[in-house]
Amino acid sequence: MGKNLTLPTFTDNPFQIRLSFHKIIDYLRTLPGSDYNDLLQEIDQHRELSEGITEIEQITRNSGLIRELTSPLFPAMLSKNEIKAISVPYQGLIFNYSDRFREILQDAGEDYEISIRNFNDHQFYIFSCCLILNRFYGKFVDFTRPLFCDIPTSAGYTRHYRILYNADFLEILSLREVPSLSESDITELLNSYDNLDLWKQKFPREAWLMKGFAIMTLVDVTTENAVSELKSDLMGSGNEPDLHLKLESVFRSLFRIKSVRIGFSSYDEVQGKFRNISFGQKIESFLLAHKNKEDLARSMFSEATERLSKHDTYFTIADTEAFIAAHAASITAKNFENFQIGSFILAPIIKNSSVLGYLELASPTKNDFNSVNANRLDNVMQFLTDTVDRKITEFKNQVQAIIQSNYTSLHPSVNWKFEREVYNLFRTAESGQEYYLKEIRFRMVYPLYGQLDIQNSSVTRNSAVQLDLLNQLIWLNEIFQTSLPFFSEDTILGIRIWIEQNITELNTGLKSNSEQQIQRYLDLNVHMHWKELSAKELTTPINDYLAGIDQKNGDFYQNRRNYEETLKRINSRLVGILDERHREIQEFFPHYYERFKTDGVEHNLYIGNSIYPGNTFTRTDLERVRLWQLIVTVEMETDQRRNKQFLPYQLGLTALILVYNSPISIRFRMDEKHFDLDAAYDIHYEIVKKRVDKAHIKGTSTRITEAEKLTIVYAKDEERVDYLNYLHILQQLGILKPEIEEFEIEELQGISGLKGLRIGIHSGIEGGNYTGLYQQAYDLLVPNPIEL
Repeated sequence: MGKNLTLPTFTDNPFQIRLSFHKIIDYLRTLPGSDYNDLLQEIDQHRELSEGITEIEQITRNSGLIRELTSPLFPAMLSKNEIKAISVPYQGLIFNYSDRFREILQDAGEDYEISIRNFNDHQFYIFSCCLILNRFYGKFVDFTRPLFCDIPTSAGYTRHYRILYNADFLEILSLREVPSLSESDITELLNSYDNLDLWKQKFPREAWLMKGFAIMTLVDVTTENAVSELKSDLMGSGNEPDLHLKLESVFRSLFRIKSVRIGFSSYDEVQGKFRNISFGQKIESFLLAHKNKEDLARSMFSEATERLSKHDTYFTIADTEAFIAAHAASITAKNFENFQIGSFILAPIIKNSSVLGYLELASPTKNDFNSVNANRLDNVMQFLTDTVDRKITEFKNQVQAIIQSNYTSLHPSVNWKFEREVYNLFRTAESGQEYYLKEIRFRMVYPLYGQLDIQNSSVTRNSAVQLDLLNQLIWLNEIFQTSLPFFSEDTILGIRIWIEQNITELNTGLKSNSEQQIQRYLDLNVHMHWKELSAKELTTPINDYLAGIDQKNGDFYQNRRNYEETLKRINSRLVGILDERHREIQEFFPHYYERFKTDGVEHNLYIGNSIYPGNTFTRTDLERVRLWQLIVTVEMETDQRRNKQFLPYQLGLTALILVYNSPISIRFRMDEKHFDLDAAYDIHYEIVKKRVDKAHIKGTSTRITEAEKLTIVYAKDEERVDYLNYLHILQQLGILKPEIEEFEIEELQGISGLKGLRIGIHSGIEGGNYTGLYQQAYDLLVPNPIEL
């Protein structure tokens, strides 16, 4: 009878199921002549064929008669092509298979049992009730939906079939008086799909008879199903961790081969570079997995790129063994060997004539992929193209969002020039002419740089780490003094020796890798075992210890958290003062401003007529901004000195200002989205900025910066004269001490001739309110109307 002959799958339903061939028997009796007389006479001796089969054994005994009886419905000439069998709809009772159906099931394996995809008892009962509504209550309820089954193959992939039922030989009969259903009852049912109890109440179990048989036909929709699944997967968020596995399964079904691996390589046409961007998926590129990935990719595309990008076709290698033999020296061939690739397809993903990337399909078997079956990709490439285009757009937006959020946006003082350039673009485009955006530059601007550095921040952090680790190891050592049944004695002894050695080393100081090495050892040898124990096995000391290693709240991170909190609060106050004071000076003369949080705060100002051409920029304007910079630096230092008593670590600040009296040019770097120095001869200023803060006074080991003092670095005598004048103004206002130190600065790499001024900062004015002091200082400046 064939495999998968089973009892009905859905036993809970409103029907009594009676397999019967009465309709076809009655039809044969109406035919003239005697062609079927012998068959009908034999059938008369087996009344169960017309009255109803109730046992599986009856089907087995009558298999020959059933086959002969249904032969007009199962033509022998079509048995190798059609996928047909006798069944009862939605049930697992299937027999009398066509030859092709039987071969498909044999290929699926002995353990396979056919089932309808996503079809359950609830659905079957409701659908059965809808049949009754249509037949007995005159209500047409369209409950049809596509039905599918999935059948594996011995080749390692799965075929997908749509199930079609011919119910011409089925009839539904009532076994008792038909229950009365009002319009409101029916409306309630149609609005209560999820209320199965209500349906069972209105349509009791086995109150109707389903008598007859159906013809079940399968239609191979493997390709269509693969396309549908691919579309569904690609239209989702794309963040599923196993999406790459789903895609590989889809391509196995699409190409009907056992093993498929997918790869993806993004292509940047502007830079002419390949990129291994997988959008959060574990999809690696076979071409870019080589240490010389750019060379490999270019080697791969040397003969294929023209055909791929211009003609929108696929590049295939059906036999990589032959390719390797012909290109033994190429890194592409070596990569095929490394990945054990037997055949390969490279498919361009093209949108609006631009190459977005390349889909890579690989199989370990030669000829699995070839130039003929590569055309099956035509069914899915549009979905892939739209998805990759969407993902690349999302990726670019995310990158831009991060840049804008964490780095910089266009400062209002320079935005006007960018807007002007865009207006030029639109205006030119409207006239039908071509226009290229120009690079944004500001020439002849004066730079001002300053920094407040948290003194001894590295030393303090090391001390915090050292204290936390010592606390943790001492606690752990006490635990290992007791008996621990889940560790052997030798293990306990080894861990105790390791703990004592590290306590001794930590007491002498913290090495650069001590923190990482200690945590790695404890994670592997202690924490991993304890975290696997049940609550009953954990003692109170161990529970307390495990609570202590929580970075957010644990005792063993307390000092490190205090350190981070100290830095956070210091930087927050410094930035608050700097930003607030900057708004005031920005109103005086607009200029470009940026600041950065480090172990302290750095700031850059660029001021000049090219940034704000609406006003004339004079020497007095420059001196006012310089004086502002000195005062705000002093205000920030004294604020921290006044408030450090409230911090976990009472850290001070060192203050430094770099003087550069020559104007420079800056340009907006479109690739990095920030301003940078324009000319090579201006780079000297940037080098000085990066190296000077750690410099020493020439001939000594003393740093040029010192807590509670302001250091000014300059190179030219006129700069010294200018800043001595500014310092004298601030001395008059009582915020700087009388003594001014002057010294030469040691030679730095590529830098010589720097000098310094250093002056003590008073603890601050009463109440810490510097607001009125800025204007007082400006008033003491000697006006200098020379234009710059």
